[in-house]
Amino acid sequence: MTTFPESHRDLLKADVAMLATIGQDGYPQVTALWFLFDEDATLKLSLNSTRQKVKNLQAHAECTFFILDTANPYRTLEVRARAQIMPDADYAFAKKLGAKYGGADLSTNDRPGETRVVVSLQPIKVNTWG
Repeated sequence: MTTFPESHRDLLKADVAMLATIGQDGYPQVTALWFLFDEDATLKLSLNSTRQKVKNLQAHAECTFFILDTANPYRTLEVRARAQIMPDADYAFAKKLGAKYGGADLSTNDRPGETRVVVSLQPIKVNTWG
């Protein structure tokens, strides 16, 4: 199992990270998003199931998760991973993630009939800088 070096574990508490997925045209799609480093030591995301990121991950589970230290932009954590997608129909994880951000209600970003998924990132390689 790939682990996160102690020297950069603090970045796993950051507010925002970038997720790079592979689009259907073969080009990367990069999105800033909220995340949670869960108590089971897994990086998890809550995504609306209709978004392009989810479609990209369903087609190609390979992705890169990138966190920049805003106090020192030359210090970074890059996680190359495979994504596992699970339904979050009852919004249990979305609520947990929203709690990290002051109780934000992620359901307000979803239209009627849309659902959420939990994306768990299984690290393949971790790179650090700085």
